[in-house]
Amino acid sequence: MLRIGLVMLQGARHSHISALERASRETGHDIEVHELRKSSDLDSVELHAIVMPGGESTTMRLTGNDAISSLLPAIFEWIREDQRRPVLGTCAGAILLAEPGDGGEPLIDASVERNGFGSQADSFQSEIEAIALGREFPGVFIRAPRFVETGDGAQIMAKLGDEVVGVRTQNRMALTFHPELSQDSGFHEWLLETTAEQWVET
Repeated sequence: MLRIGLVMLQGARHSHISALERASRETGHDIEVHELRKSSDLDSVELHAIVMPGGESTTMRLTGNDAISSLLPAIFEWIREDQRRPVLGTCAGAILLAEPGDGGEPLIDASVERNGFGSQADSFQSEIEAIALGREFPGVFIRAPRFVETGDGAQIMAKLGDEVVGVRTQNRMALTFHPELSQDSGFHEWLLETTAEQWVET
């Protein structure tokens, strides 16, 4: 059984749950989704992977660093404890991976620009080249951040034309779009397959 933690600070969290359930059926990997709202939620179960949904990154930082929650510091510590731990960060989740803001090293080797694709009115959908999946994927971009620069430690995992929209460092995937808002569970399947490769299912 793969235990997946889902950060519940903001964003299309329930869409991620649906995508994970579809991915579970497609891959045949049984999963348990554990909702993470405060740091103690990470102590209550041994997680195998984490999903960091989108939302508004400033609000997510305020809520996730609040003394009552302290969720983000606990998540960043969990990620850094073991480089093998798979993480999928989408939109604002990608921003938090690139800029954790806790004084520690970035969790992906890339820099980002918030709202790099424009405002809410500039949101769009487009087929992207999902290099991680070896095929095209329906990209949904909503106030999407933009990768300004990628370092040597970042593998390019998705492109929109010449624009990089997905990168991977170790087992951490950061996407500037919202894969959970399509009916294609390919990136969530990647998360489950990567998790299964790293951990013995129990």
